[in-house]
Parts: sequence; C-alpha cells; structure tokens
Amino acid sequence: MDDRAAVAAAPTTHGPSPLRTAARLVGAVFLIVGVLGFVPGITVGHEHLRFAGVESEAFLLGLFQVSVLHNSLHLLYGIAGFIFASTASAAHKYLILGGMGYLILAIIGMSWNFNRDPNFIPVNGWDDALHTVLGIGMIGLGYLAYRKHRSVYGPF
Repeated sequence: MDDRAAVAAAPTTHGPSPLRTAARLVGAVFLIVGVLGFVPGITVGHEHLRFAGVESEAFLLGLFQVSVLHNSLHLLYGIAGFIFASTASAAHKYLILGGMGYLILAIIGMSWNFNRDPNFIPVNGWDDALHTVLGIGMIGLGYLAYRKHRSVYGPF
C-alpha cells in the first residue's frame, strides 16, 4: 500500500468516534433537560420560575430547583456538547472538564449555604446529588470512550 492509500485508509479524529458520540449524547441530554425546565407540568411550580436566585420556586420533575438562568445554562452546556463533538480531542476535553466542573459545583453546593450566601443559581440537595452523578458519569464516559477510541483509532 502506498502512502496515499495508507493516509486515506487511516481513521481520523473527525470521523465517527466513541468520544464524539458520547459528547453528542451528553449534549442532547442537557438540551432536553434545559427545554423541559421551561415546560409547565414537567416543571412543578412553573408559575414561580424566576430569572435567577433562590427565590425561584420551580422544580424540574418536582425535585430539582431551577430558574431561567439555570435552564439556560443547561441549554448552553448542551450546545457546547455538539460544538465540542467536532473532534475526538475536543469531545474528550468537554467530557472530562465538564465532569470536573459538575463535581466542583456539587462540592460547592454541599458546602455553601445557598439560602444565606450570595447565590444566583438555585440548587438543592437533589441538585447536589445529580451534579455528583453527572460529574462522575461524564468523567467516566470520557475515560471509557477515550479507551475505546484509542483501541480503534489510536491516540489523538
């Protein structure tokens, strides 16, 4: 096989990849959650939805305290998943760094008194638990998808 054929046959980080697929999947979940946060009935107390802060008394699925800002951040995180899915390397960074961000948010949420201290994003115990699961899940998915990617395509 000559060099041109080898290059043409070699997989690239722009083709199908477990990392790119994982970033798109996570992005899609965030987009869905962001939209559902605005849907009356799915968001209990939708009429009490506030732009930001602990004053928002709207709860996604009756559990997770949300606001317009909170829902908008989910939508932005979802869009970022699709943007970062453009390459395997960027998708890997989205999953790992995004997961770390959620773990940091969970730690802050568990240690900060959001009802007393300055707060612009409403969170509660359910949010803290979910942020922990999301952080661990995104990092784990990033790691497992990278291992699968590396076994098929090689390192970045």
